[in-house]
Amino acid sequence: MNDVSSSPARLMLVDDHPLVRDGLRARLDAVPTFTVVGEAGNADEALALAAQHEPDLVLMDVGMKGMNGIELAAVFHERFPAIRVLMLSMHDNVQYVTQAVRAGASGYVLKDSPATEIIHAIDAVLRGERFFSTELGARMIQASAMQMPVEQLTPREREILDALADGLSSKQIAQRNGLSVRTVETHRLNLKRKLDIEGQAELIKFAVEYRRKN
Repeated sequence: MNDVSSSPARLMLVDDHPLVRDGLRARLDAVPTFTVVGEAGNADEALALAAQHEPDLVLMDVGMKGMNGIELAAVFHERFPAIRVLMLSMHDNVQYVTQAVRAGASGYVLKDSPATEIIHAIDAVLRGERFFSTELGARMIQASAMQMPVEQLTPREREILDALADGLSSKQIAQRNGLSVRTVETHRLNLKRKLDIEGQAELIKFAVEYRRKN
């Protein structure tokens, strides 16, 4: 990988919309510390160009036809571990961000972000850091805070939480799971204790929000 302090960082653009690539290239060519060494419109082209040009970083769209960007990021991570991947997407879905990170991406930036943020993201990822669009970062922190206490729940407690998201009463949950109403009530108490929630309404709200975000 090139030393970005002495020579321009070598970038590659992967997006199935030529107009998007043209716009990105115009922005990035104006930055002296970057040089765009290739453009690809699909996974096969991207993999061939990566092998040929060995870029430092690939700016990759999520929603491509055929193999999508998240799947392609995983292939890049396996075949070209030295190449960093920065996702660029119109989707502000936290689940997509999580999947991209698991696939090996180092960052996730929204397509409607200011050019300065995209440039800042590239610089950060080239330094070995992670970068997420500002609004996504805040939502990921919120989602992470919600995820952590749920990891403490037993499989049965998760079933109860899921049933609460469906709007079922304790009696209905008991009938659906072959439990006594008293057992379901005990599970609800345990859920509130583990999740640090006081009222029943708050517990149901948490269950619905958790399902929506996951």
